[in-house]
Amino acid sequence: MRYMMLIYTKEMTEGVTPEDMARVMAAHGAVMDDAARRGILLGAEPLARTSSATTVRMQNGKPLITDGPFAETKEQLAGYYILECANLDEAIEWAARIPTACKGGEGCIEIRPMPGLPARAESEAPAGQAESVNA
Repeated sequence: MRYMMLIYTKEMTEGVTPEDMARVMAAHGAVMDDAARRGILLGAEPLARTSSATTVRMQNGKPLITDGPFAETKEQLAGYYILECANLDEAIEWAARIPTACKGGEGCIEIRPMPGLPARAESEAPAGQAESVNA
């Protein structure tokens, strides 16, 4: 089963040293290297700060575009991993290794199974895409 590990962190602008960030990046590197060696790393990316977000809501059939994140929260989505794990227990073991101080403050990892999309008939699939995206 594919699992997405959503990394939530507390964005901080003060008190974070370059050395702190280097330690966090090294820890991410170690997790990604180990997962890649085991053949289960399907993707991992950091996200830019929430100040760069754009939110789109549909209102009366028209898009309403707002600068910034969709909600005020104590923790912000900082990035993700996608790992192929045998079960939730294995996903939890990996999540426990992922650092959450990506933007300065400690946070948490939310684990979500990725069951995939149902197969679509070839006539329904967008041009250039396979019949199924259940990788």
